[in-house]
Amino acid sequence: MILVDDAGGQWPTIGHAPWNGCNLADFVMPFFLFIVGMAIPLAFKRIKRWDKSVGKVILRTLKLLFWGLLLQGGYSHAPDKLTYGVDMKKIRWCGILQRIAFAYFVVALVEIFTKDKRVKDLSTNRLAIFRLYCWHWLVGASVLIIYLAVIYGTYVPDWQFTVHDIDSADNGKQFTVACGVRGKLDPPCNAVGYIDREVLGINHMYHHPAWRRSKVHDILSLRAYYPS
Repeated sequence: MILVDDAGGQWPTIGHAPWNGCNLADFVMPFFLFIVGMAIPLAFKRIKRWDKSVGKVILRTLKLLFWGLLLQGGYSHAPDKLTYGVDMKKIRWCGILQRIAFAYFVVALVEIFTKDKRVKDLSTNRLAIFRLYCWHWLVGASVLIIYLAVIYGTYVPDWQFTVHDIDSADNGKQFTVACGVRGKLDPPCNAVGYIDREVLGINHMYHHPAWRRSKVHDILSLRAYYPS
């Protein structure tokens, strides 16, 4: 990720895809989550007491949240000028590490509370893996169904934002993004962004997303925003 952050702007193929597509950097988080998931049953295999396992999960989750807030929460405002400090009005509550912490917490609890309920004697048929991990499959399917229902069923109304860029001619101006739709997956009108803005607040979101490098952003700059 250091390579991506420092060189991604010069070599786009190793940086994050602006919106549609998939580049090298886009494989990092999925593979990291896969590694975390594979490590969970190994980590708790020899711990018999569920309360001790839950305690370890909570502690590790808090550690990830702490480092996420410290490294990605906006603690360093200007690294080139070595100015630091937390601006609570703009702190990024839910960065990558915080999201990994949430995923780890949920999956680890599923593993802890279902490992003793697995069927011990299984045949070697093709459906054995589904019987062995039936609770995992059920939770995964439920999460997928809820996710699809939310992103395609949530109504996204028009929303406003204020430009905070002293180098921009629009600094201090307020704009409105015209949405009023359901099921759109483009950057300004998708349900995930809407929920993040409502729950976290627009000032607590990431202000330099990769999609700003896309053609969609150029089109939005001309047509989708209008001063309010």
